[in-house]
Amino acid sequence: MTPTESPDPGLLLRPAVPDDVPRIAAVQVAARAVAAMPPGIHSPEEVRAYLAANFGTAENWVAETAGQVVGYARFTRTWLNDLYVDPAHQGTGVGGALLDLVKARLGDGFSLWVFEQNTPARAFYAARGLVEREHTDGSGNEERAPDLRMEWPAGSVGGSS
Repeated sequence: MTPTESPDPGLLLRPAVPDDVPRIAAVQVAARAVAAMPPGIHSPEEVRAYLAANFGTAENWVAETAGQVVGYARFTRTWLNDLYVDPAHQGTGVGGALLDLVKARLGDGFSLWVFEQNTPARAFYAARGLVEREHTDGSGNEERAPDLRMEWPAGSVGGSS
């Protein structure tokens, strides 16, 4: 895997390495703190430990600006597990660039879970071609908050930010 071009010449998308885990965890914690979603139930140390322990179980890509990790995506062959952007860089195309990368790498389609109350994330994904497929009462997630599964259909053309 090699770094990829982004529409923003100052943005680099590259495969993450284990040394990136502390920065990835910091992005997740910061993004969740301001997101329209239930508060995280894990401490920053627990988030970092989880991401480190599970690093090799999924593809991990980071978005960098000026050498700083400003976003990341973690995904398997069929699931987008995480896509977080540092709050200071939200709305600048980082999330769209990461999602386009995931679409390109998972051309057979994929799903993700998003909290029902996270209307900004739902709108972000819907604007980029993902569709809502399943709603739950939240009994299956740690936060016990209603969520929904969104899907990017196989054969879809990747969108832009």
